[in-house]
Amino acid sequence: MNSIIEIVVKEEDIDSLGHVNHIVYFQYLQDGRTDWFKKTGLSFESLHKKSIESVVLKIEVLYRKEAKLGEYLIVETNPLRLGNTSFSFEQRILNQKNEVITEATVTEVMFDLRTRKSTPIVQEIIRGFQND
Repeated sequence: MNSIIEIVVKEEDIDSLGHVNHIVYFQYLQDGRTDWFKKTGLSFESLHKKSIESVVLKIEVLYRKEAKLGEYLIVETNPLRLGNTSFSFEQRILNQKNEVITEATVTEVMFDLRTRKSTPIVQEIIRGFQND
């Protein structure tokens, strides 16, 4: 299963150089993954009821082009790898000219909130990877 969301660059996203601050891209990427989770039928509230969470283990980001105020961006989120307790997404951010401006690989791990250790991936996430 893939996710595509649209974002408009807001004034608070801009740094002193006049383009999107590098840290704001992490929020854009998070928004894309949150949409992906919603499409699986999984909410953060439902995970918390099971005392588990998905936490970021590693993020690799390559910034290719800058984005500026008022631009429309597309965030694509695609399943990449599914393990026993961890899984990875490939994400891209494209500008309104359909140019890739940012590429990222994000690895997350299922985390038991009681034991504070990794735990097997829930079925909703597994199905989301299988529906790709």
